[in-house]
Amino acid sequence: MNLTQANVAGADVVQAGDGPDLLLLHSLLAERSVFDRALPDLASDYRVTLPNLPGYGGTPPLALDNPSVADYADHIAEVMDGLGLPPDTAVLGNGAGGFMAVALGIRHGGRIGKLVLADTGPGFPEAAKAPLRLLADRVEEAGMDVVLDAAMARMFPEAYIEANPEIIAERKAALGACQPKAFAATARALANVEMADEIGAIKNPTLVMVGLEDATTPPAMSYALHEGITGSTLVEIPGCGHCPQIQARDIFVSELKAFLAA
Repeated sequence: MNLTQANVAGADVVQAGDGPDLLLLHSLLAERSVFDRALPDLASDYRVTLPNLPGYGGTPPLALDNPSVADYADHIAEVMDGLGLPPDTAVLGNGAGGFMAVALGIRHGGRIGKLVLADTGPGFPEAAKAPLRLLADRVEEAGMDVVLDAAMARMFPEAYIEANPEIIAERKAALGACQPKAFAATARALANVEMADEIGAIKNPTLVMVGLEDATTPPAMSYALHEGITGSTLVEIPGCGHCPQIQARDIFVSELKAFLAA
């Protein structure tokens, strides 16, 4: 599998494969390598585009004091335009990338094709907003290392963490390289977003995928998307946490390919 790398519209982007276009957007708790285990299978059928979100990898933070999820969605649309991605490009977002994909569907629905929302939602319940803001504050004060253990607990169920120390070490190293201020800005954007009243405007064919053991974006948030987006399809993955592309790779790939091929 050959990878090509570019810097487009201020984003650090890699592409792999040939075929219809598929854009993958990663979580707050990861960067684009979180899709590495699924990439070979996806790139066998699609041209897959993986940007690092602002502040991750070689992508600089957004040049805004308090960026919103809508600002991130507009940035993604600019990256797509810079790459010349066609308007039928399928978009998959996981976690924070999923919130951005929801906003992309609301604000730029004619710019994209099918939409896949993995372990995300239209907004966090009020009780979950304070922990996101606390996470942002801690990172700004003391750096990424202070939240790595907590991040792993939010990404994966405890049994998976205990059984897969090499994956946990890999994920800690990847997240630890994120720029703290950019991480904090993204966390605060997630704490502030509320799109429940807007998701009914999404007309793109949509798949909602949810790990039933997700401690970061609990299943109720995915169910709200499924209920609010007319005609959307729901896939539940028992025993899976926040990152099905790692923990349930085969299910993730097969359900994604089936939806895109339909």
